[in-house]
Amino acid sequence: MRPSFSFRHDPEAIRTLFDDDRVHRDVYLNDELFQLECERLFARSWVYVGHESQVPGAGDFITTSVAGQPLVMIKQADGTVRIMLNRCAHKGAMLVSAPSGNVGKFFKCPYHAWTYRTDGKPLAVPLRAGYEGTRLAACENSRGLESVATATYRGFVFARLARDGIAFEDYFGDMLGVLDNLADRSPTGELRIAGGVFRSVMNCNWKMYLENVIDAVHPISTHASAWQTARDIAQEWAHDEPKPMELEQLLPFGSSYDFYQQAGARIFPNGHCILGTRSSIHTGQDLPADYRDALVKAHGEPRVSEILAFTPQNSVLFPTLAIKSTPQTMRVIRPLAVNRTLVEIFALEPVGAPTELLQRTLSYNRLVFSPMSVVAHDDIQVFETMQAALAARGNPWVSLHRECRGGEHGGAPADVSGNDEVLMRNMYRSWVDLMGQRADGEDELAREQCDELS
Repeated sequence: MRPSFSFRHDPEAIRTLFDDDRVHRDVYLNDELFQLECERLFARSWVYVGHESQVPGAGDFITTSVAGQPLVMIKQADGTVRIMLNRCAHKGAMLVSAPSGNVGKFFKCPYHAWTYRTDGKPLAVPLRAGYEGTRLAACENSRGLESVATATYRGFVFARLARDGIAFEDYFGDMLGVLDNLADRSPTGELRIAGGVFRSVMNCNWKMYLENVIDAVHPISTHASAWQTARDIAQEWAHDEPKPMELEQLLPFGSSYDFYQQAGARIFPNGHCILGTRSSIHTGQDLPADYRDALVKAHGEPRVSEILAFTPQNSVLFPTLAIKSTPQTMRVIRPLAVNRTLVEIFALEPVGAPTELLQRTLSYNRLVFSPMSVVAHDDIQVFETMQAALAARGNPWVSLHRECRGGEHGGAPADVSGNDEVLMRNMYRSWVDLMGQRADGEDELAREQCDELS
């Protein structure tokens, strides 16, 4: 391991962790770097928080945590969605502790009963006379709840924890087309979260999981037990006999290296990418005829052909959101510590579409992503052993050399092969940019919350 020193005060030290075609193991192991990720990377980027369908009515809320900061996402009376820090301005008590619910017309702190409107503005304080003549009115404590920069796009709600920074549209750019494609798979142009959520906590760094999402080379070896078993069972079915949905979903995990080479990929600025721009293991699935007819009626034939032709393996909205356009599923990566990561898996239901599409998504999530999955446990075993083994003696560098032949700097957007590790290299270039900037007024609240994690 490196000698003890502070990355916080040495941006150049952070830049040396990524060496164009390899990354230093400290990015997975060093706790101070995780603290800086909370303060800088997750604060400066736009991070997915929730979906509008989770808060359909005024006063409806969900709670979550981003980079150690407790957040509440709540629907306002005017139909907009607001995200705020989930802490009372009085003594910092958490205002709502349930994962979801409805607060009515105002928040009420369970500790001393201070109340706030749903937009965070202060409403009432018990024993008001006791504060007359004090400095309360001049302090932050009297200003209500702290709002976080919020952006809603096609029902997806994102937050930027830093008070100032890159605009939402500038941060995601052309990647917003992935969300357009998802929403337009509904004849009404709307999606909703359906079927609950799978949650898995794994003992590894969050970037290991994110790299795996865009790694096309591992499935044929890592998931051999799943696809080989599916292949053996499939041989029992007659050629013209319909196979169970589960077999259709597992068999493609045995796709060859050549398959992914031809599948294609694309990198975008700010670490975003798409794996499977030309094809993927999800290409060619049959769709109900009435579903396509409903889409054409809503969007027109040219747009529908464009929508259904887009079936990537994974689309990553860096740093924490991974989406499959078909089946319509979404993974949200929530880092908990340098060696601990929560992944949440949601099914997205296109409103007005046949229920068969939702059933296909729910089946895929159970098979591939649930804690009892026949696929995900392979990945988790690798992640957790990597986390332990990287701390051992020996070469401190992790290779990202595949298909790296120079000329990549400033190369996004760019189309590449599906096996090119430039998807990861592009991610780490953005990581370095966000981590290496020491801005004035770094978010002190983020720092306090990250300190609590250590």
